[in-house]
Amino acid sequence: MLLGRVANGLYWMNRYIERAENMARLVDAGLRMALTRTQSAEEEWKSVVLSAGVDFAFAAKYGEYTSETVSDFLIRDTTNPSSALSSMETARFNARMVRTALTRETWEAINEAWMSLKRVLANPIDERDLPSVLDTIKRETALIRGCFYGTMLRNEIFDFAQIGTYVERADNTARILDVKYYVLLPSVSWVGSTLDNSQWESILRSVSAHRSYRWVYDAAYKPTNIADYLILNGRMPRSLTFCYRFLAEHLRFREEDYGQRLPCHALVENTLTKLKVSSVKQIFDEGLHEFLTDFIRDNNRLGDEVAASYRFH
Repeated sequence: MLLGRVANGLYWMNRYIERAENMARLVDAGLRMALTRTQSAEEEWKSVVLSAGVDFAFAAKYGEYTSETVSDFLIRDTTNPSSALSSMETARFNARMVRTALTRETWEAINEAWMSLKRVLANPIDERDLPSVLDTIKRETALIRGCFYGTMLRNEIFDFAQIGTYVERADNTARILDVKYYVLLPSVSWVGSTLDNSQWESILRSVSAHRSYRWVYDAAYKPTNIADYLILNGRMPRSLTFCYRFLAEHLRFREEDYGQRLPCHALVENTLTKLKVSSVKQIFDEGLHEFLTDFIRDNNRLGDEVAASYRFH
């Protein structure tokens, strides 16, 4: 059985790599949504901070929500442990601790990504350069993922790393959906408007699902279709169902190899079953916000159970 501290390092290495990319995606969504505003874009930028889960820390440092303050806090501020730069630094720290468990290509991709981001984010970001900076972050994390997928043996090392990725990704998708539905719209009168549709389009773009949504639905942007796509579609790589399909698979591999069935196995299976038997109509009838709140809570609990079950600490 893999040592708990090694499993912990792999798990958090991948969670922070995913988090760095997610921060770039959130800022990208905020930038696109702000461009649809004819007046103040403060609410859009505030929603980005809320989605990132760092609203209290941000409010303690800044007095207003602007593209400059939000992008700096979420991308390059090292006092924010969830910023893209902080996340990549933490990912590199964990990767260095478990370096012997990684292929040379994977370690070099992580190390080079960290050096690249330190160089690009050494100074405050000019608003005109923000799109290219965000693209750099997404490209560097994609290179890490490509090296990892292309060179790592599919063993326990791979499993714990993937568990970290999908726990983080599921949390991010759920938060984006929740904030969009309950924070972004200034009033119910905007529902179905051009502004509403452009904001939903921005959410799809933030998870790289804009084009693939059209392939599946071949229809205008509808909240129910988009929620269905990001929650229940098992082929969409950032949907909640997709994440839990693979979480269940990697945890099942650990159960089979170690011969131990632990609380985390029942928890992931229960959540996956709930997703499989749900319909988007049922979710909306019972309350999208309530559904997502419960999901985020259970997803956090799964992370805690994995850590306890495999003695991360």
